[in-house]
Amino acid sequence: MNLTAYEVAAAGSVAGFVAVLVGGVIVTGALIWAVLLGIKVRKREPRTPRPHEQPRLPADGAVHEIREQRAPHEVGQDERLTPHDLRPSGGMPSGDQRRPRWNRGSSGSFGSGGPGA
Repeated sequence: MNLTAYEVAAAGSVAGFVAVLVGGVIVTGALIWAVLLGIKVRKREPRTPRPHEQPRLPADGAVHEIREQRAPHEVGQDERLTPHDLRPSGGMPSGDQRRPRWNRGSSGSFGSGGPGA
């Protein structure tokens, strides 16, 4: 057996142990520094609002969503529209506020493979 190989292996394991130990101390120091930095930053931030400072619902209750059908803007088919030619979206409220429904007997989906109406 080669005694020199065992001595080199033993010396390498000590050097490896020291390297891992030093690396662990560096990582631990970095984590402690990060926590202390976080505490310092947190102290500079404004405090969280107290319960009586939290937003409250209006006295008449929550604001509800309004659904309505909008009449489309009529667009001529003669020429191509550019972005500066477009009018604001939305249009005017439509006179007919009934929502469009599916036709009876149709599948209610596109490309479902059913017979449809």
